Amino acid sequence: MKKLLVTGSSGLIGSEIVRYFDAKGYKVYGIDNNMRADFFGKNGDTRWNQGQLESTCNNFEHIELDIRDRKAVLQMMENIKPDFIAHTAAQPSHDLAASRPFDDFDVNANGTLNLLEAARQFCPETPFAHMSTNKVYGDAPNNLNLVEHDTRWDFGDDYYKDGIKENFTIDQSKHSLFGASKVAADIMVQEYGRYFNMPSCVLRGGCLTGPNHSGVELHGFSSYLVKTNLSENEYTIFGYKGKQVRDNIHSYDVARFIDEFFKKPRVGEVYNIGGGRNNSTSILEAFKLVESFSNKPIRYKYSDQNRQGDHISYISDLSKMRAHYPNWDITKSLAQTVEEIVESWQKRMK
Repeated sequence: MKKLLVTGSSGLIGSEIVRYFDAKGYKVYGIDNNMRADFFGKNGDTRWNQGQLESTCNNFEHIELDIRDRKAVLQMMENIKPDFIAHTAAQPSHDLAASRPFDDFDVNANGTLNLLEAARQFCPETPFAHMSTNKVYGDAPNNLNLVEHDTRWDFGDDYYKDGIKENFTIDQSKHSLFGASKVAADIMVQEYGRYFNMPSCVLRGGCLTGPNHSGVELHGFSSYLVKTNLSENEYTIFGYKGKQVRDNIHSYDVARFIDEFFKKPRVGEVYNIGGGRNNSTSILEAFKLVESFSNKPIRYKYSDQNRQGDHISYISDLSKMRAHYPNWDITKSLAQTVEEIVESWQKRMK
């Protein structure tokens, strides 16, 4: 039986990967210590996901472990020696990183280094897929020629009609401390690949979402918007007239791409993984989409103060992913994804 190690296994992407590979007959080891609850309070708690995995998956084993604990990570890797590694654990919030910079860097950068070095020592031929973020580009995309439309901002140059490519600069821009710690992890994964010839990739995620997301205001746009709407609470738009754009990718399609990478791994590769133009939406456009499934009007207020380092418009160019792995493509539309999120929150709120 093939062995897969998933970090952040109780989170959105991690839990999807666990379910996906468990269904394929893998032995899946999941590392998580519910630090999301520490970061975001009870609304960020992921024990619900952990319980679901333990009760529904046939070959899943939960490991309570903090990836900042270097000795424990080394010992765990030596004991398991997984055939594949999917690293999804992270501190994911711009805003929180500024108030807890040591925790942010220790989890995102040092935690990733601990896992990479443990893999190098005990299973260097194991493919290592790392969930990075589009925030490694900082706010540089905001310097592009942007055009304002009725409901969204968009790229004005034909070169970016399909979105941001992987060769876009990650240097000399404002990232937020979160973005900076993720840059460190991103580059380290590439370096372990190129320097030690370890099969590895970084996946610079756009807006990652799905029905198992514990969305909070500081992280998890789609899930948090739906939750706020169903609770009849007020949503806050931060700047850019609510026309800021994100491309949304369902967690299932992320898991599918990681599966393709594991089948034919490359060394130190970089991919922008998101929903692409077809799954892109502004906040204003997302309001209408959510309302169409929830049948509840969205209550919101507007703040002129945008979040530091936030993107005005970001769409992932998926052409490199499709070229390298032609068996992969987006299978979940934006509407289908939002519908699943609405149904999931409706069940959880009963």
